[in-house]
Amino acid sequence: MSKTVLVTGGSGAIGSALVRRFVADGYRVAFTFRNSEKTAATLAEETGSVCCRVELRDRGQVQDMVQKVLAHFEHIDILVNNAGQTQVMPFALIEDEDWDEILSANLKTMFIVTQEVLRNMICRKSGGIINIGSLAGHRLLEVPVHYATAKAGVTGFTLALAKEVARYNIRVNEVVPGLLTKGVGTMVPEKEMAEYINYCAAGRAGEPEEVANVVAFLASDQAAYMNAQSVFVDGGI
Repeated sequence: MSKTVLVTGGSGAIGSALVRRFVADGYRVAFTFRNSEKTAATLAEETGSVCCRVELRDRGQVQDMVQKVLAHFEHIDILVNNAGQTQVMPFALIEDEDWDEILSANLKTMFIVTQEVLRNMICRKSGGIINIGSLAGHRLLEVPVHYATAKAGVTGFTLALAKEVARYNIRVNEVVPGLLTKGVGTMVPEKEMAEYINYCAAGRAGEPEEVANVVAFLASDQAAYMNAQSVFVDGGI
């Protein structure tokens, strides 16, 4: 029986790479998007995946989306929490609304989606959850403080949840991308990009496909003994 994967934020740089990789590996794939309707529709058509437009901070919309995926595929074997948001803003200028927006976009979305998907995994006593973090939450970098705070929270979420759901044969891991050529990486100033590459052992920025390769491995049975891990895909920083 083919496994089903749900990818949040599937229309972005990492998200689309994830969708393409999982489809290539024979998974049945569903993904969410919020704004990029044309991009999402094209990706779904090209890959034969199912796309769902949903505001992930709205529990009602998430419940409807999960039920739609379950009705279509019967079960969800793998959840990849990839949806996120950043905002380039000096700490002194961050307003309460900015703080709430970035933390909810990166953490509340993950909380709601995981909780709704996890029920099905617990009933089946099987599943895998992979959360996409960021080097911003682990290293001393010149990044927006509220974004770094949110991404650091992904690690705590991963560790605590992994411990709680291990009894149900559900693994929870985190993948931590470094600077990439696409997505958030396009917002990085030239000076900071050059500094990263200078200190990066690989001597370059990464590609979304390289992140997708690691996520696909963690989702596979080959990674059955990996749990509660933060796996860095950063070229060596």
